[in-house]
Amino acid sequence: MTLSEKIQAKSAVVGVVGLGYVGLPLAVEFAHAGFHVVGIDLNEQKVARVNAGDSYVGDVPSSVLAPLVEQGLLKATTDFAALAELDTVNIAVPTPLRKTKDPDMSYIVSATEEIAKYLHSGMLIILESTTYPGTTAELVLPMLEKSGLKVGEDFYLCFSPERVDPGNAKYQTKNIPKVVGGTTPQCTELGALFYAQALEHVVPVSSTQVAEMVKLLENTFRMINIGLVNEIAVMCDGMGINVWEVIDAAATKPFGFMPFFPGPGLGGHCIPIDPFYLSWKSKQSGIEARFIELAGYINGQMPHFVATKVQNALNEEGKAVKGSKIVIYGVAYKRDIDDVRESPALDIIHLLKKRGAEIQYVDPYIPQIRLEHETLHASSMDVIGEADCVVIVTDHKQFDYKALVRDAKLIVDTRNALKGVQSEKIFRL
Repeated sequence: MTLSEKIQAKSAVVGVVGLGYVGLPLAVEFAHAGFHVVGIDLNEQKVARVNAGDSYVGDVPSSVLAPLVEQGLLKATTDFAALAELDTVNIAVPTPLRKTKDPDMSYIVSATEEIAKYLHSGMLIILESTTYPGTTAELVLPMLEKSGLKVGEDFYLCFSPERVDPGNAKYQTKNIPKVVGGTTPQCTELGALFYAQALEHVVPVSSTQVAEMVKLLENTFRMINIGLVNEIAVMCDGMGINVWEVIDAAATKPFGFMPFFPGPGLGGHCIPIDPFYLSWKSKQSGIEARFIELAGYINGQMPHFVATKVQNALNEEGKAVKGSKIVIYGVAYKRDIDDVRESPALDIIHLLKKRGAEIQYVDPYIPQIRLEHETLHASSMDVIGEADCVVIVTDHKQFDYKALVRDAKLIVDTRNALKGVQSEKIFRL
């Protein structure tokens, strides 16, 4: 039976390397579709929790995961030898940036090395990790072809950018259109056929490079527009203009304008990081990515702007930052999730502590955060009334904003969470 026939009959055994916020939801969708799925991850705790039907990913309830495990449709392992029995493999491992802003490919390289050991005829490999254009063709393909097998004939290789938006109740893995580009036309065809078995809409493109560039364009677009509106926010602050009112009014234009909103800085695994893959790659071609670098600088300065805003708000009350009790209201990088990666809250805490503030935080999703030299534990809402200033950094829906306005002495709102509330003790971004 050919791989195409196996996929259509759902007898293909599906593998997912990396069981994080991208890999686990993908594994669940293919198990839901009737495939037998094997998840591979080096983290023994994650593997044990998956096999116990206990989800650690917010978008995958344990009530959804557990029945799939019980039915034998989904299992997890730390043993890469399982690759020998797989027909398809999706690579969903981290791709962080080094401090020098160049891509760290070590996770992709390690995963590909393991796959190469067990590569066999008729296997489909799809890289989903966000990376620079050319990674699949220049890095992954040569490692796999060392086996002597030929791409497009013996095995098939694609790139399909992950588009997961953690905490988004409307768009999740199943209904987010899935872009896929193959090394050869046959690879693209098989990749598209594969995803079509479990996901609602598949978008084939002509190459792996196009598919890689799609993800970077999407997040660079957001990063640059957020950088623009953050710069406008700083301008409006200096002119005494309410930037939120400006944006709302501008958004009434039915064409030629798309509202973006300012904030305390960028966070998460994508928008603060992905554009720098493009910047790094373009420099290799002698092209300077000026928009990306400038937007990155502006967005990177927003935690400093917030810290100064807090200082100025305290000054209005005749208080210094040094010795003041400041509560950070929300530390996750975005609303209603339990993830602090690249969260601007961490930078704001660092900056305010450097100025001598006593910091506590409230966040129902984050029980503790690790700073450079200490660990902070979440406080209860009781600390609000004792604080000299409360800084809304993440606008979780679960927060009681009426109680906040009632109990807090001073509030700096970086998210417009208190829209429409008029009070002299509220300072807005």
